[in-house]
Amino acid sequence: MLETELAQSLYHNVSKPLPIIDYHNHLSVKDIAENRVFKDLTEIWLDGDHYKWRAMRAMGIDEHYITGNASNKEKFDKWAEVVPSTLRNPLYHWSHLELLRYFGIDEYLNPSTSSKIYDQANELLGTDEFTTVSLLTRMNVEVLCTTDDPLDTLEYHENIRVKGQVPFKVLPTWRPDSLLAIHNEAKYRQVLTRLEELTNTTINSLDSLVAAIKDRHDYFHRIGCRLSDHGLNNFPAVSCDAKKAKKAFSDFLDGKALDTQEQSHVQLFLLHEMAIMDYEKSWVQQFHLGSLRNANEGGVERLGVDKGFDTIGDFSQAEGLALFLTQLERTNSLPKTIIYNVNPAHNAVFATMAGSFNDGSEMGKIQWGAPWWFLDQKNGIEEHLDVLSNLGLLRPFVGMLTDSRSLLSFPRHEYFRRILCNVFGNDVQKGLVPNDRSLLEEYISAISYYNAKKYFPF
Repeated sequence: MLETELAQSLYHNVSKPLPIIDYHNHLSVKDIAENRVFKDLTEIWLDGDHYKWRAMRAMGIDEHYITGNASNKEKFDKWAEVVPSTLRNPLYHWSHLELLRYFGIDEYLNPSTSSKIYDQANELLGTDEFTTVSLLTRMNVEVLCTTDDPLDTLEYHENIRVKGQVPFKVLPTWRPDSLLAIHNEAKYRQVLTRLEELTNTTINSLDSLVAAIKDRHDYFHRIGCRLSDHGLNNFPAVSCDAKKAKKAFSDFLDGKALDTQEQSHVQLFLLHEMAIMDYEKSWVQQFHLGSLRNANEGGVERLGVDKGFDTIGDFSQAEGLALFLTQLERTNSLPKTIIYNVNPAHNAVFATMAGSFNDGSEMGKIQWGAPWWFLDQKNGIEEHLDVLSNLGLLRPFVGMLTDSRSLLSFPRHEYFRRILCNVFGNDVQKGLVPNDRSLLEEYISAISYYNAKKYFPF
């Protein structure tokens, strides 16, 4: 993937040695706190990986061998059958890169090598060098930010913080999707009850709900949280109206069913209030926008959520997002913000939206975030770099993240860094940018590591 000598030099001498700041992922903090030892390659590599599951289904593999009751060896053998059919999909690159970087296995995975690779990896997984903490340390991780519900006690984060036995920072991220899910009435009432228990309060108005949320927000901050993250389809194209939101929430407490517009007023008000909390604590807020989750409703009913049944959505993004950011900007309470899109049709929208709200207070205050989910592949990364360079500035970009539930996903940082160095190497060869080594090294090192180190208040 490094097509020029300059790209090779930039990657191996500049980008590769730098630590990893993985500021958004879905790893289990319990596994890290307990330094989990995985029993076999299927458990550490296939469990929970909906990218692989989708590929297996596409190749006609029965669900019995994906999320069903087949043995771990049978599941791995079925995955090995599929791997040769993933050519030109990032799974082919990722899978072999992961086998090589973690296990030193430098051969193609296919049915003829399946048993050998499975046994070789399993033997290594039984050693001290392959515990959860050891594997993350080997990947040169400096900071790792998990994704945590406000109702989480954060006991495992506290355990890591107190014991001090993990040689890198493990920090929580405030992910309040449950606090916004008022459309699911029964479940939302359970959320409110649990929030009352955790904060020892009574929630009888929208103001009291905000006070309870702030109590949890303060707690997260004490445990080390410095980022929030929100998974939304889009922002409604209306301004936040406190009066309408409070009336709608009062009706909800009285047992009345809210229509979509009333639900949106409550959600926007809570998002606005939490953004102000983020600003007051100098947090970074993140918005992952545009996915159509649970598109295959039948599949979700059979197997549950996060099983590979999501897709790219085609929601309107610009107007609602601009209204939301404008209301915060007008009151001087807009925190550092990263906006991510999953629909490539909106790349230019997000790149220019970020530029519209930078205010000169610091470099890259408002960011168009890294290619996410379905865009986290070679073409998606290259297009992101091109669009950001053309419509904004690449220099302040805070770089890559894994956004993954897989402990073995950290070579994706290498994948991104190789693509980044290759883009600059090719640009020099074409005469599009100067062959100024000091300038190129500044760009590569900043985007690979130093921008994130400066941007996030860890």
